[in-house]
Amino acid sequence: MSDARASPEAFLQMGREILAKQPFSGLLGAELTALSPGQVELQLPLRDELKQQHGFAHGGVVSYLADNALTYAGGTAMQVPVVTSEFKINYVRPALGQRLVARARAEATGKAQSVARCEVYAVTDGVEKLCALAQGTIVRLGEGG
Repeated sequence: MSDARASPEAFLQMGREILAKQPFSGLLGAELTALSPGQVELQLPLRDELKQQHGFAHGGVVSYLADNALTYAGGTAMQVPVVTSEFKINYVRPALGQRLVARARAEATGKAQSVARCEVYAVTDGVEKLCALAQGTIVRLGEGG
């Protein structure tokens, strides 16, 4: 991640350029809607192709959104290239709706790692319902990484 001293618009644009370089994010249709150092909001329109047999978002889709949001939050807090070292997710209700929204923030950041938390919401007609909570450790990308 690059310079947090950039204007808010430039910082968001930098984040969108990074997202555009992720083919899987493009395949899913992820959108970066807010970004500041240590905080992010990612959204994903919920198409039929992203649902499982009961009609709600596949757990892998919800997990992807949480993982990517955690990494953005940790990476922008650390201001260095990062990867996810680990994360845990709790699915608290089925993700039913037209869109998913993930909001993450870095909670504890050092030189080598950042611990971040994320909430994922399913949105129907503008009403958000919490569907998952996640926490992860984001680490500096090493020389050999």
